[in-house]
Amino acid sequence: MTRLVSLAAAALSLAAIMPAHAQSGAHYAATAVEAPGKSSFVTQNTIWKCKEAVCTAPRAASQDKVVCERVVRNVGALSAFTAGGTAFDAAALAACNARAK
Repeated sequence: MTRLVSLAAAALSLAAIMPAHAQSGAHYAATAVEAPGKSSFVTQNTIWKCKEAVCTAPRAASQDKVVCERVVRNVGALSAFTAGGTAFDAAALAACNARAK
């Protein structure tokens, strides 16, 4: 019983320090400048779920920059894009936003 309590405490500690998108199983997080008008959409074969201005999705087979470009075509310019916990820098985000609708 003590071992079970220790495992539960360790799991809760880990969950507290992990980013929210990692907890949901998402690989990508895209923050739109303006909240999209839809709560979900599909790019190629990737299903995106949005809550307010943040849209998340599982890992796709495409390169991260291509995934970002597909998102901006659907939701418009982004203020942030993260792939696998790594945020795009200003130059990469600007290149992505150049593809916005």
